[in-house]
Amino acid sequence: MHDILISENITGPAVDHLAARFDVVYLPDLWKDPKGLGEHVRDTRAWMVRNQTRVTRDLLHAARELIVVSRAGAGLDNIDVDAATEAGILVTYAPDQNSISAAEHTFALLLALARRIPVADADTKAGGWSRHRFFGNELYGKTLGIMGLGKIGYLTATRAQAFGMKILAFDPLLSRDNVYLAQLKAELVGLDDLLAHSDFVCCHVPSTAKTIGMLNRQRFAKMKPTACIINTSRGEIINEADLVDALKSGRIAGAALDVRATEPPRKSELESLPNVILTPHIAAFTHEAQDRVTRAVCEDVARVLDGKLPQYPANRPGAHPAVLA
Repeated sequence: MHDILISENITGPAVDHLAARFDVVYLPDLWKDPKGLGEHVRDTRAWMVRNQTRVTRDLLHAARELIVVSRAGAGLDNIDVDAATEAGILVTYAPDQNSISAAEHTFALLLALARRIPVADADTKAGGWSRHRFFGNELYGKTLGIMGLGKIGYLTATRAQAFGMKILAFDPLLSRDNVYLAQLKAELVGLDDLLAHSDFVCCHVPSTAKTIGMLNRQRFAKMKPTACIINTSRGEIINEADLVDALKSGRIAGAALDVRATEPPRKSELESLPNVILTPHIAAFTHEAQDRVTRAVCEDVARVLDGKLPQYPANRPGAHPAVLA
């Protein structure tokens, strides 16, 4: 039996510190091998993952010695948290540690769309000097619609305030008395109203049964033809075929996607459209954010293995000794 299994690329000083105290099995490509994953999980006490390992009910119930699964990141859609709770397995994560980086990347994409930076860069590097081809738009006075006003949405909104933007927010979990709204001077609206009145829409929602495919042909039809959409949350919330149609027909003006419905994505028309910016799920990939994330999950794994409560639990399995302590 091993103390810790790492099935994805999670490295750094915090991992080295764990390895000095515990028996760590580091197999960064194991997530690609379901059979091998099942064999290794059966004999480990702690399991560390990012977003590519599918932590399923079957794997959790087959893991005889497992007491904690730790997700190096904020999203939990690749982990069956309910099944872990049923099995008495703790789930920990890093809820805040990459929020600043994700918000900054969102705003970088927003600015790149507004000022048409990628196409102007490519044209200039090819020998052009086409100043009059690349008119952009100011952000000042424009409306930013934020889908999901959690930590990342809030941090994105504060940066938009500095540019003189008006903020609309859609979040079914917020009340109109929420302090975030007051601080941002933001208006809480329904999704259709947000889409109809926003010049830029950014997405900060999890992947759930209610959000998958929520941005589709009907929703794009409600947007301004001059509007752009930015997604740094989960790719599944956008119907990509409908997005391609909306972009090609001029129904909307542009899109910037850091996440895709399938990752790595299959090649599609998105890659060839000049009004699209694509990045490979790197919103949280800064040196600073990854150091914070790795330290948080490593410290929690060590705490649980030492019989202590984690700092960032995602569940409360009552049968777990660390919870009962």
